[in-house]
Amino acid sequence: MITLDILDPNAGVQHAFFSRRGGVSGGLYASLNCGYGSGDAEENVAQNRRIAMDQLGLTAGRLATCYQVHSAKVVAVERAWVRGQAPRADAMVTRIAGIALGILTADCAPILFHDPVAGVIGAAHGGWRGALSGIGEETIAMMVASGAERDRIRAAIGPCISRNSYEVGPEFPERFSGADAASMSYFAPAPRAGHFLFDLPGYIECRLARSGVGMVQRTGYDTFAEDALFFSYRRSCLRSERAYGRGLSVIVLKS
Repeated sequence: MITLDILDPNAGVQHAFFSRRGGVSGGLYASLNCGYGSGDAEENVAQNRRIAMDQLGLTAGRLATCYQVHSAKVVAVERAWVRGQAPRADAMVTRIAGIALGILTADCAPILFHDPVAGVIGAAHGGWRGALSGIGEETIAMMVASGAERDRIRAAIGPCISRNSYEVGPEFPERFSGADAASMSYFAPAPRAGHFLFDLPGYIECRLARSGVGMVQRTGYDTFAEDALFFSYRRSCLRSERAYGRGLSVIVLKS
């Protein structure tokens, strides 16, 4: 379980970026796989979620996760829903204590937010599509609509694929430079001619800072490079593996 100082438990919030360790799943899903859509046995995923939530002193029924679709859609959460009712969205916001907002990732960046004065939290799934289309900014906007103030919001970027591990094709930078020419600073030449290395966490951090949040902090972990700690979609693809697990990141307001 990884935590960051920026999300201070003394300020009324709990959070965790869980590694892949400590669960019941085996094989490609070993061991704390929390993604129902992974292909793992449902009873294993359910047990893994119970294990993770138990570390926060909560029941699995308090966990809300979305059907993530790489969008910029944010939903307000008033209660934790059952699995079949999960909305198609990539971020959540709440000001209700005891509801755990959960993000599932396997290279994308989990982003956790907190305004300690207003008592508002958010959680976002930051893949390149969502980051480019503004999932961070949309989450912040909904937090502000719920009573937060931008300069009080603290944002924590969890384990994700790092620049040295994230090679992209020659067409990729154009998607970003078309929206903002300054985005090219997050691309570096890759060893393979005509390809680039993309700094996903750096790009997300820049977008969050430009949106006016008070503080941003990263864990610094690379999901692709650290096989023993994290699931990785890209690593599984390069190994021609048929499936991969999903890691869980959670934030919850304390009662």
